[in-house]
Amino acid sequence: MISREAKFRIGQVVRHRFYPFRGVVFDVDPSFNNTDEWYESIPREVRPRKDQPFYHLLAENAETTYIAYVSEQNLLTDDSGQPVNHPQLAKMFGEMKDGIYRLRTSQAN
Repeated sequence: MISREAKFRIGQVVRHRFYPFRGVVFDVDPSFNNTDEWYESIPREVRPRKDQPFYHLLAENAETTYIAYVSEQNLLTDDSGQPVNHPQLAKMFGEMKDGIYRLRTSQAN
């Protein structure tokens, strides 16, 4: 498998290419690392390739907040400058500057 550099970084605010949600990246898998059941639940016509980075997001939409797992091909940079209102955000990140939340030092490895 070819290793690729992730396009998005920890703390970056991103939005989904097709669905109305956005979030903050809190972890990155270099390639797909979820269950086959999860993968097969995605309709074939929009199912992403497994050989790309996948991102864990503190996500939000108009109704709720949640954790999302999204392929790189389905993410775009969110340039709105608006904060993300996820209840777990303050546990991992501090202030946002230039569209990037700063990782709390207690969370860094």
